[in-house]
Amino acid sequence: MTQQLQKTPLYDLHIQAGAKMVPFAGFDMPVQYPLGVKKEHLHTREAAGLFDVSHMGQLILRGEGAAKMMESLVPVDVIDLPAGKQRYAFFTNEQGGILDDLMITNFGDYLYVVVNAACKAQDIAHLRAHLSEGVKLELLDNRALLALQGPEAAAALARIQPEVADMVFMDVKIIELAGVECFVSRSGYTGEDGFEISVPAEYAADLAGKLTSYPEVEWIGLGARDSLRLECGLCLYGHDLDTTTTPVEASLLWGISKVRRMGGERQGGFPGADIILEQIEQKNATRKRVGLVGETKAPVREGCKLFDSQDNEIGVVTSGTAGPTAGKPVSMAYVNTALSSVGTQVFAEVRGKKLPMAVSKMPFVPQRYYRG
Repeated sequence: MTQQLQKTPLYDLHIQAGAKMVPFAGFDMPVQYPLGVKKEHLHTREAAGLFDVSHMGQLILRGEGAAKMMESLVPVDVIDLPAGKQRYAFFTNEQGGILDDLMITNFGDYLYVVVNAACKAQDIAHLRAHLSEGVKLELLDNRALLALQGPEAAAALARIQPEVADMVFMDVKIIELAGVECFVSRSGYTGEDGFEISVPAEYAADLAGKLTSYPEVEWIGLGARDSLRLECGLCLYGHDLDTTTTPVEASLLWGISKVRRMGGERQGGFPGADIILEQIEQKNATRKRVGLVGETKAPVREGCKLFDSQDNEIGVVTSGTAGPTAGKPVSMAYVNTALSSVGTQVFAEVRGKKLPMAVSKMPFVPQRYYRG
């Protein structure tokens, strides 16, 4: 028996817009629209794209010890996260592997947490297993989640609510949009400036319809979402991150707060801390996530094996795209640390041929978050 796919509150709008729907994390989701993946990608880079991300998990943690409890599960400073700000984080396991990556917001008297769709059930179970006394977990199953991304996103959203123009990267506010109270953050998983809007499910279609009525806003599907985030060097859980990968191997050191590192005032105290902190201090991780740029025109996709010049297998590609904005094939991969220096030549096996690629700095396309 195939499991019945869930539908987001915007399903009917996707059908009306001519979306091609595919199963994704238990939901029937739009992979592309009549515009096509490449044009959707370029439109988001040049103007603004609207993404339905309602399949993701939205949670609330209430109670005096919520921040302390959350901090015990992530290598991130949650206790001192200012009200009205959000922070990128990841759950780790006892081996230092990544269970999921997520966003944590401090709304003052509660934490608002957004987790990946495919990990939602396990993340909820993980949180419930670690709930401290007096902390309550609430599931926001009655809300949709929209992401408006691109250089014209702020101007488009400001037509509905001018207040959003004053927000900067990682700001979060409870704002009225078209008469409805919404949680609005300004970050951008496409690498562009953008807003994420949590809206009560019954009002989601009206808000999405209003936004897509503007000439600069187009619906964008999962296909372009993937190529956009990859060009900007952003990881996708289940592809570039998993339970066998530590944050150090994943080149996510920037996501580990200084107060949680060796010598920090709240050093360690999260699952796998000994392993992760040793990898930071000793620089002994044996593999590393790197960017790769193709020296031919052929895209190098996920799963392609990588070899050195002596034909020794040295790693595997975890994400790859033709690079519509970069103008060349770009990939992310894990390689032996000794071969992770920028400029190192490696070879990707594609349909029996070994294609030359070079280790490159990421992002491949500059991130354009709005920092004021």
